[in-house]
Amino acid sequence: MTVKALREKWITFCKTFAGAYEDYPFHDENWTMMRAANKKTFAAIYERGGLLCINVKSEPMQADFWREVYPAVIPGYHMNKVHWNTILLDGSIEDAAVEEMIAHSYGLVQPKRPENRKKAGKTVDITGKGCYNNKS
Repeated sequence: MTVKALREKWITFCKTFAGAYEDYPFHDENWTMMRAANKKTFAAIYERGGLLCINVKSEPMQADFWREVYPAVIPGYHMNKVHWNTILLDGSIEDAAVEEMIAHSYGLVQPKRPENRKKAGKTVDITGKGCYNNKS
């Protein structure tokens, strides 16, 4: 499969998640898959050294697990090495594992629920002057 076809395959997969969309922040052939609800990146898809790569967010222990299982999963290229992995799509990782890593990344960038702020005693000031604590 060509790099272009492989890229399209994984972009199509990423778009199956609710509110996922493509963004082109660098005006080149690098794609960033974003979650619309909070505009956070859950996958960065790009070519490097003739290979298609996907950066995915991960919890530290999970990131280490994937790196131990697959030599083609390395610390995130141009990302926080603790919280991001780069998947080198060299054919050594089965699609199901790549799908699982992308799905996990998508789950990690979900928007914070407003109830969490209320539980912490924080209120958002819609005047734009910042937040204040309503437990005075």
